[in-house]
Amino acid sequence: METTTYIALSSQGALRREMSAIAHNLANMNTTGFKGERMMFVDHVQRSRSADFIADQRLSFVRDVASFTDTTEGPIEQTGNTLDAAIHGDGYFAVQTPDGEQYTRSGNFRLDNGGQLVTQDGHPVLSNAGVPITFAPEDTTITISGDGTVSTENGTLGKLRVVTFDNNQDLQNTGSGLYSTTQQPVDNLNPEVVQGALEKSNIQAILEMTRMIEVNREYAQAQKLLDSEDERIRKMVRELPLLS
Repeated sequence: METTTYIALSSQGALRREMSAIAHNLANMNTTGFKGERMMFVDHVQRSRSADFIADQRLSFVRDVASFTDTTEGPIEQTGNTLDAAIHGDGYFAVQTPDGEQYTRSGNFRLDNGGQLVTQDGHPVLSNAGVPITFAPEDTTITISGDGTVSTENGTLGKLRVVTFDNNQDLQNTGSGLYSTTQQPVDNLNPEVVQGALEKSNIQAILEMTRMIEVNREYAQAQKLLDSEDERIRKMVRELPLLS
C-alpha cells in the first residue's frame, strides 16, 4: 500500500474516533453533571525508507494517543427542588453502590421509601461519617447548608461527604453520572454546596456542532485524497503495459 494511503487512513481512523466522542458529548448535553470527552492527537513521524528522496524524508502520520475528560465546571442552574444540590468548584459527592463507594457531580437526589437520601438510581448518598443520610417521617423542612450540612426542623442529620482526588483524569466513568477510581479520596472539609440547584453539563452545543462539521469536512478531504490516489494507481496500471 502506498504511503499516501497509509497517511490518509491514519487520519480517517483518528477522525472517526473523534466523531464518536463528539456524538457522545452531544447525546449527554442535557445530562446533569456530565463532563465532556476530548481526544488527544499527535503526529507520529517516521523516516522514509527511500534513500533517493532528496526532500524532507519524514512522514507524518496521525495518532490519537488518548482521550481525557474535560473537568470544567458546568453552569449551575437553580431548580427550586429542596433535595437538589450542586458543588461549586472541585469535588464529588460520595455514594454507596453495589460495586462499592463511587462518586458523582449529579446532585439530583431524592428520598426512597425508607427516607434515605439517594441518587436517581437509588444509591444512598453518604455523609462524612460514611453512612447514608436518613430522614424521619416528621422531617418536613430540609436544609442543605453551604458546607453540605443536612438538617431539618428537628436537628442536624449529617454532612454530605464531598471528596477530591489528586488526579481527576484517573476517574473511570461507570455510567449514570458515577465515577470509580483506585485513588484514595480526600475529604473536602469546606466544600461549596448550593441547595436547590444542579450543575448542568459542561457541553456547549454550538461548539460541539461546529467541531462535528469540521471533523466531517476533514474526513471527506481524506477520502478525496484516497480516491485520487486510487485513481492514480489504476491509471498507472492501465498505462504501464503500453509503455513496455
